[in-house]
Amino acid sequence: MKDDLILMSFFDALQDGGGADALTATAIETNLLTANNIWMMLATALVFIMHLGFAGVEAGFGQAKNTVNILFKNTLTPLIGLLSYAGVGFFLMYPGFAEGSTGWFAFDSAGWSMFWFSPEDADVSAGYADAGYTYWTDFLFQGMFAATAATIVSGAVAERIKLSAYLIFTVIFVGLVYPLIGSWKWGGGALDMMGFYDFAGSTLVHSVGGWGALAGIIVLGPRLGKYVDGKVIDKPGSSVPLAVIGVFLLWLGWFGFNGGSVLSADPGLTSFVLVTTCLAACAGGIGGFVTSYFMFKRMDLGMVLNGILAGLVGITAGADSIAPGAAIIVGLIAGIIVVLSAVGLDKLLLDDVVGAVSVHLTCGIWGTLAVGIFSTNPEHMFMTQLVSVGIVGVVTFPAAFLIFTILKHTIGIRVSQQHEEEGLDSHEHGIRGYTITVE
Repeated sequence: MKDDLILMSFFDALQDGGGADALTATAIETNLLTANNIWMMLATALVFIMHLGFAGVEAGFGQAKNTVNILFKNTLTPLIGLLSYAGVGFFLMYPGFAEGSTGWFAFDSAGWSMFWFSPEDADVSAGYADAGYTYWTDFLFQGMFAATAATIVSGAVAERIKLSAYLIFTVIFVGLVYPLIGSWKWGGGALDMMGFYDFAGSTLVHSVGGWGALAGIIVLGPRLGKYVDGKVIDKPGSSVPLAVIGVFLLWLGWFGFNGGSVLSADPGLTSFVLVTTCLAACAGGIGGFVTSYFMFKRMDLGMVLNGILAGLVGITAGADSIAPGAAIIVGLIAGIIVVLSAVGLDKLLLDDVVGAVSVHLTCGIWGTLAVGIFSTNPEHMFMTQLVSVGIVGVVTFPAAFLIFTILKHTIGIRVSQQHEEEGLDSHEHGIRGYTITVE
């Protein structure tokens, strides 16, 4: 069918009198579409593998008695996230705000109908993606981003949240909150009209997920025995190797997360983005290593790992417009502040199992502001970035807090004391994550 359409376009070009030049132009356009689409599908696969990375990090940093529960949430998150995004989120996020619109709310009912009932009308992507790849690839790529925002929340609230409450939160957060915020920039809405810039989502994905995580740990409260008489009680994770594997899988996935956000296979810009992304990750790891060594007087692997993720989150907003040298500075500062943020949260008795708030919210904000400081594009203004970060926070945090609060006073969001003390795996799943025993 596709080959027939291509041949028809060739014949149309000849009939229009374009001759060989028209044929060549059509062939180039067709091949460019194919190349772009192949890269975007690969980027989608790389973002998808990030869910395995999140699962590894969360299960590795979590206690062994809760491993299955953590992995269960991480398995269901992309399932529910993609279905929620397909049901409503995609068409809330990309409505194509009309000229003269205030850019705060719209719903693309025509796109929704086309998606579900007239797929033959949804061949090549619409103008919001520069028609550079197919509509279906665009949905899947954007859906992976949406599910990622929910996964960020999962790690922060691990080991004490009811599975039912988390799943309901995920449906609402991915289906309504995340796409509404995203539409304000990536859907051409109000923040975009203001001149706000967020290349791949330091704010629109990471800080949105981070605000949700912060709301969750406040409403839930800390794990039993985490803070005793003003002291922070360490709760060792189940598997350091698994956490390391998870971080490197996330780093791998970021090639698609940032590289795919070019929205084409443009060789120069894509390779530039991958360079700034990797340099920031390296610098972030070094920043986490040095800062934690001076603060704790030990070589803290966990902080190095979170430093790598901090650098990745930090550069995400400006990976296409911040020079490699500046990207190192952005990553280094992110690696420093992620440690300071984690310590600060503990002082506030806010229990974040994997450091999700520090990595995604704190460093997401930093990375977004860094665009206004280091971007080579003079149109990227610091005050615009700052105001936009504030708007996103003022909307996202109360929305997430309200969802968690309603769930708390209806179905309840916290497991019983007995289940938390003995572990969620045996009580909620009837299976242990680690079954190898030594006699």
